Amino acid sequence: MQAISVTGNKPILITASMELELSLLVRELNAVRLDDVCGHCLWRGEAHSREVFLATTGIGKVNAAIVTALLLDKLKPGFLINTGCGGAYRGSGLNVGDLAIATVEIYGDEGVLTVDGWHTLEIIGIPSVERKGNRYSNEFPLSMQAAEKVFHLAASLGLPIRRGKFITVSTCSGTLHRGEELEKRFGGICENMEGAASAHAAILFDTPFLELRGISNMVEDRDISRWDIPRAVEMAQRFLARCLERSLF
Repeated sequence: MQAISVTGNKPILITASMELELSLLVRELNAVRLDDVCGHCLWRGEAHSREVFLATTGIGKVNAAIVTALLLDKLKPGFLINTGCGGAYRGSGLNVGDLAIATVEIYGDEGVLTVDGWHTLEIIGIPSVERKGNRYSNEFPLSMQAAEKVFHLAASLGLPIRRGKFITVSTCSGTLHRGEELEKRFGGICENMEGAASAHAAILFDTPFLELRGISNMVEDRDISRWDIPRAVEMAQRFLARCLERSLF
């Protein structure tokens, strides 16, 4: 990865798995395309005289972890945001097109399966991350201050939004039964494929982290005719643009 010069205050870094989840923000911020990072897109824009870098990571935890860690190391941003679409669990109160903010990110399928059922990584006794005296296995905290500001702005604008635990999975839940299982186990409101890896990297680099997603589908027996990814990612990006206008980060 080539050297990237950063001017002024620490920049904001916004990541998403695919270009569709960032394209509107790229236009809003008049962002300029830079050299790719591990084959993924990177842009530089500006919001209120503060640099904003936008990057696609590719789908899944490994892609998200690699690209996010590289950029956190090179850019040393003052804030990290992960965005995109997500699938909502039936008991979340969310609907397609709504917004969701993470209070906690959880690795939903990393653990140990025993004769008495599935257990989190805590059963192994080796944390995923040990940082500043804290040990993290499956769950990672996010910036509660930022989440509070973002939630209240959305509410003041009359936007449908909920906050709660997000669950990151390697295998998307394509059945109602699996969704209900994860919802009950962790108390989550929606699932995705990158967020916990981003939160993991943010802790390693001591970077405040926010995750905001638009709901593209309900977690049910898989029926993509009921999905609306374009609406979900547009809602998330338009709202993030408002957050940047208000200098919330």
